[in-house]
Amino acid sequence: MSSQPMEPKPARASGLLQIGASPESAIENIIQQRLAEERARLEREAGVAHKEVHRFKKPVEHPFTKQQRGHTTLLFGGLTWKHEKLLHAAFESLGYMAEALPTPNVAAFQTGKEYGNNGQCNPTYFTVGNVVQYLQSLEAQGMTKQEIIDRYIFLTAGACGPCRFGMYEAEYRLALRNSGFDGFRVILFQQSGGLSQSDCEAGLEMNLDFFLGILNALNCGDVLNEVAYAIRPYESTPGASDDALNRAMDYMHEVFRKRTPWKLEEGMSGFLGGFKDTAEYIGKFVNQLAGDDMTASLNRCRDMFNEVEVDRLRVKPIVKITGEFWAQTTEGDGNFNMFQFLEREGAQVLVEPVGTWITYMIHQVVQKYRDTKGLEAGAVLPPLWRLDKRLKIEFSHRNKLAKLALAENIFKREYHRLVDALGPLGHHLADQYEMQRIGHPFYNSRSGGGEGHLEVAKNIYYSNKDLAHMVLSVKPFGCMPSTQSDGAQAAVVSHFKDIIYLPIETSGEGEVNAHSRVQMALGEAKNKAKREFAETLEQIGMSLEELQQFVDEHPETKRPMYHVPHTKGVTGIAANFAIHIADRVKKENWKPKLAAAVQ
Repeated sequence: MSSQPMEPKPARASGLLQIGASPESAIENIIQQRLAEERARLEREAGVAHKEVHRFKKPVEHPFTKQQRGHTTLLFGGLTWKHEKLLHAAFESLGYMAEALPTPNVAAFQTGKEYGNNGQCNPTYFTVGNVVQYLQSLEAQGMTKQEIIDRYIFLTAGACGPCRFGMYEAEYRLALRNSGFDGFRVILFQQSGGLSQSDCEAGLEMNLDFFLGILNALNCGDVLNEVAYAIRPYESTPGASDDALNRAMDYMHEVFRKRTPWKLEEGMSGFLGGFKDTAEYIGKFVNQLAGDDMTASLNRCRDMFNEVEVDRLRVKPIVKITGEFWAQTTEGDGNFNMFQFLEREGAQVLVEPVGTWITYMIHQVVQKYRDTKGLEAGAVLPPLWRLDKRLKIEFSHRNKLAKLALAENIFKREYHRLVDALGPLGHHLADQYEMQRIGHPFYNSRSGGGEGHLEVAKNIYYSNKDLAHMVLSVKPFGCMPSTQSDGAQAAVVSHFKDIIYLPIETSGEGEVNAHSRVQMALGEAKNKAKREFAETLEQIGMSLEELQQFVDEHPETKRPMYHVPHTKGVTGIAANFAIHIADRVKKENWKPKLAAAVQ
């Protein structure tokens, strides 16, 4: 019997060849094992220690449910104390327990740096440090960490933009965990996508009452804040405008706290049957548009402010505040206490309303729909001969734009109603389509992040519309969208020679340096306002003493709600007031008592 050569058996390589496995897979396993062994040998020779990699996983978020509402407090902040006081009352009127956090200070910044990652931007450190400080104060009062975690929630803003803003939520959670409050709940308002919470028995009911309450609080906070800043630099008695503001805010807090959402009467509910919800929704909407409770309340606040005596003949430069949303809004160490510093240096501050940001977001959605018409996910633009499909796309497109236009017009109408109710000192919202037109040549309006083209457009708008002598842009150190904007501002300033523009980057340190830079630019703005006033006096042919004499004889002109029209080409309050008085002098044939004035 002849012997046959035996075929070599495939190597099992430490059991890598499993029963039923194909020869190809066995060979691949052998290769991978030998590669791993060789890699390990080379690492040992090179002295490279192999470390196990731990991947980050988002921690499980404990939901805020409806049953917890009666014993859970919503913490919020990041706006002015005026906005926060009204938001607090609005939350309470809707049945929520709420508490506004204190204004963040440098100690909060240091706390945020202690417990957070390196390289975060200014608002992150201040905000999360402020939250940690507040929770630590609760613990110092005797509450346990678990009680704090169970009974408090932080409600804040978030985004998915191109800068570090998209990482805020993760940074908040990291700092809270590092400070010993692991599991503390953070509810995030997204710039796009609404509120990040479970839809099942959610603790925050995102209904029409909620949104109307929040929007009314923000809008009233905007107009009250602007009017206070418009009066304070000209008050004859120091502190009088702050006293009026405090009384007005206490009154408006009670108005919002006692305000109850509109509801159908019981009899009507039974009569309407299945149409009850629709009818109630329409009723709430109509009540918002036709109701006068907000305007009547602001009329009373107007009378409180009108008790303050002002001297409009003080020459002060008007400084418009722009920049990153948080930095241009907060009133504390987060922006070097810039508003108070400007007023101490003799300027009038023109603050930025939250309403501008809301209309900007609506405008950006309109722009997106226009740019992506017929290009929905997975859709293919039909050929020209399919008119039916083309018309369907056109109808859907116009329907979306019509809804957004309606929302924008309603919001602006409600905002302007509040401005007019509080008196002539407030400004209507800037038109976003005009802002896009003037900003786009310098900053593409399709570029997202931060305020996009809006920061550039506001610099041009408030300077060319004779609304400000100087524009001050306040932003966190290293803020990417604002850095891009500053690059475009160089072209703006070179094109518009008369613009005084200064960008200031904020952090927890460097306040003296920032104030010094502002002082230099403000000196130029002061000279600009003085030249303007001197030229106005020469134009109207009156002296400052004669103007003051007319004002003393007409005490109504010393009231802040006395209407002074804006003259085209004139920016300052004193110059506009002088032109107005000169017109009255001519109409009334008033003659100055020069002898009495000299004595």
